Amino acid sequence: MTLIKSISGIRGTIGGKVGDNLTPVDAVKFASAYGTFLKNNSTVTDRKLKVVIGRDARISGPMIHNLVVNTLVGLGIDVIDLGLSTTPTVEVAVPLEQADGGIILTASHNPKQWNALKLLNAKGEFLSGADGAKILEIAEAEAFDFVDVDTLGEVTENHAYMDIHIDEVLELPLVDADLVKTKKYKVVVDGVNSSGGIIIPNLLEQMGVEVVKLYCEPNGHFPHNPEPLKEHLGDICKLVVDEKADFGIVVDPDVDRLAFISNDGEMFGEEYTLVAVADYVLSKTPGNTVSNMSSSRALRDITEKHNGSYQASAVGEVNVVELMKATNAIIGGEGNGGIIYPELHYGRDSLVGVALFLTYLAGQDKTVAELRASYPQYFMSKNKIELTPQIDVDSILATLTETYKNEQISTIDGVKIDFATEWVHLRKSNTEPIIRIYTEAPTQQEADVLAERFVNELKVIAGI
Repeated sequence: MTLIKSISGIRGTIGGKVGDNLTPVDAVKFASAYGTFLKNNSTVTDRKLKVVIGRDARISGPMIHNLVVNTLVGLGIDVIDLGLSTTPTVEVAVPLEQADGGIILTASHNPKQWNALKLLNAKGEFLSGADGAKILEIAEAEAFDFVDVDTLGEVTENHAYMDIHIDEVLELPLVDADLVKTKKYKVVVDGVNSSGGIIIPNLLEQMGVEVVKLYCEPNGHFPHNPEPLKEHLGDICKLVVDEKADFGIVVDPDVDRLAFISNDGEMFGEEYTLVAVADYVLSKTPGNTVSNMSSSRALRDITEKHNGSYQASAVGEVNVVELMKATNAIIGGEGNGGIIYPELHYGRDSLVGVALFLTYLAGQDKTVAELRASYPQYFMSKNKIELTPQIDVDSILATLTETYKNEQISTIDGVKIDFATEWVHLRKSNTEPIIRIYTEAPTQQEADVLAERFVNELKVIAGI
């Protein structure tokens, strides 16, 4: 069982011992630290602080939700409670509510035994690493000061924000719902029995799309591993073909990762979600792009095709956003299917991705499979090694850096080694107790062979 404190928030498994897992005590502790951080850094004097909270459909969601909401109330902070929601919906709601921050209760792509507190600033963006470190210091010191009974915070429920989020997406200049309606698309949606099973079909229906629902009951019982990877998505791949659908859509439990299934039942490739959407956006509004270091080279190729400049950041949404702002990127994101489109907000957003992709597709005389075949062909292998407390990741990566010192190496985030036609990126995960090993090459076989080689090298160095 695990508790992870990182740039991606406070994440852990439910149950077990305090301090080792995300227990009720830990949920209260870190909510207290976040609320205290907001109070310590606030210049607001004429009202109580205000925080927006939403959750995905995890089984542990209501428990963690009640603990976090009432902890903030105890600190004298007002809460706008969105209830069942999505990560990008909360990010959109924070500035619209003129709130001082936000919390999304979700462990994103992790299995059902996990939950997490994702922490936002007043812009609805993830906190910086420095601010996250301050919150951990407050939590460690338990330096909380709760208010008296006359100054408790108040809770206001607002369950309209998933609809508001859809409205905001449909109003984007590059989204053309009227054009999409003329195509009469049929799309299968896998909502992994979380909030995506509500919001994605609603968006599609408002764009005139016929929806076939698969696992769209938000009960938190994930029917398969919720990470939208090929090995987990056999059911929707089959259903797309059986239904003769135009394509399929898969989201993770908090709806910030987006993957498509082509009309032939094959994976469009989560790496190519961002590539396709960026191709459309850059064709209309040329500019720069950013993705993280574990993402495909295909985005670089597409960006250069449109005479833009591409840069890679460290892994982590906050790092991508920081570099996007520094380079005035028009669009960016992560190769895990995360689309960041600043025209709406600086956060990974599957709704934005779906609406832009549909608009792009409607303007093409191609099937989804044909569109995928038109892009530069790169193939990735994504592997991981489970960590134990005895494994010194930094030492292992330092050894690899020395071994490959004559290659093109980046140590901004773990170790990335660029060879002439392929690359490998090895790093400790922010969200799970694992080392991730990502490779990319011109063929799947080459990517798999490169991955196997580095998995074996890591195991030899680590002595496992």
